Amino acid sequence: MKPAGNPLPQVSQNELQAMAYSDPLTGLGNRYRLRDKVRLLAAERADDPAPFTICIANLDGFKPINDLFGSEAGDEILCQVAHRLKACMPDGATVTRHDGDEFAFILPLVFERNGAERIGQMMKDVLSAPYDLGDRNVRLSASFGFAIYPFAGEEFEDLLKSAETALYRSKRRGRAQITVYSTEIAQEMKRATQIEQALRNAIISDAVDVHFQPIVRIRDGMVVGFEALARWRDADLGFVSPAVFVPLAEERGFIDALSDTLLRKAAEAALSWPRELFLSFNLSSAQLMDPGTAGNILSTLSRVGLDPQRVELEITETAVMTSADTAQRIIAELRERGVRISLDDFGTGQSSLGRLRDFTFDKVKIDRAFISRITTDRASEHIVRAIIAMCQGLDLDVVAEGIEEKADADMLRALGCGMGQGYYYGKPVDGPATLRYLHDHYHDFMALDRI
Repeated sequence: MKPAGNPLPQVSQNELQAMAYSDPLTGLGNRYRLRDKVRLLAAERADDPAPFTICIANLDGFKPINDLFGSEAGDEILCQVAHRLKACMPDGATVTRHDGDEFAFILPLVFERNGAERIGQMMKDVLSAPYDLGDRNVRLSASFGFAIYPFAGEEFEDLLKSAETALYRSKRRGRAQITVYSTEIAQEMKRATQIEQALRNAIISDAVDVHFQPIVRIRDGMVVGFEALARWRDADLGFVSPAVFVPLAEERGFIDALSDTLLRKAAEAALSWPRELFLSFNLSSAQLMDPGTAGNILSTLSRVGLDPQRVELEITETAVMTSADTAQRIIAELRERGVRISLDDFGTGQSSLGRLRDFTFDKVKIDRAFISRITTDRASEHIVRAIIAMCQGLDLDVVAEGIEEKADADMLRALGCGMGQGYYYGKPVDGPATLRYLHDHYHDFMALDRI
């Protein structure tokens, strides 16, 4: 009789249960442990519902680092995060890991907002220190959402949803933010969802509009192009600012659909302008993380029939740095087809000069924060003067944004700034009003007859 092979090791019921409640990478508890701990704590305090707090933390910018350095480095960072969090948890607290780069906490002795915010600040500081990957160090930040029992929910699912709502608001506000759930935040998030649904419907029904603001040659005030700006008025919501709905589309994953609609409409309008005028169009940070962006843009321009050489795409430094390698490939692919690239809001980022060295741009747009004070603030004047001189040395065109007064335009002309944009030259208007503007301001509008 053939001897049996080595028998499989026996796993006890306790070991199976421990495995089911543990995260295999970090050794922390998982979502099921969080659920059971919260339910047990709520049951203990049912007769006298003393508050306690749960929190969800999410690492900011983890995915680009994971993509750049590889999954092993990403796993190492997650293990270091788990170690730091275990070491800094207050007495009685529990830390767990959910999927990906999300961690959760139960804080039995945190009863109110101020205490939650203090804990959040401490954890934020702990997680912001450099992570050692052997041959390099990387830095990350984290965002936090807190929910306090029983005010934010008496059942586990409700409490968790409230913490997720608070976390989502933190992520909307930027990196390294702390939010404690409240009814006001819930209402704010509810309105955001209403806007999202209405905007999705508006995109489908082609109800989002495009307005155009002139960009002029400062020395003679002649229009040289127009920037396309999104506009939307909903039957129920009224006018919704693009500062609200564009970031919302980006956050909730349908910025591509919105951008495709806006670019198509803008390109169709540009066909009715003289051929020498360019169309300037803004790209979001999400689009500069998508390798398919260049293809989508070029495909839209081809369908409409607008020459890519008449198009300029505006990108911000923040957008470029979200995923630098992908952004660089997108920029290169577009420039190969004749599309020009503008660095928008120049001067407001943390390392704009580095971006000019590392990326190839055709134009720089000086942020309005400097232009609005150019005649009253000596520092702003010298900063603008230096930017113009630097761009001339780098053979880059310059546009000054936010020109509202004749005095601003006169000073920029004296400083040698090539182009300008702002209410002094014209407010954003719809397509038909743009054609009227051209009739009134363009020196050779008869060129339209030749198109």
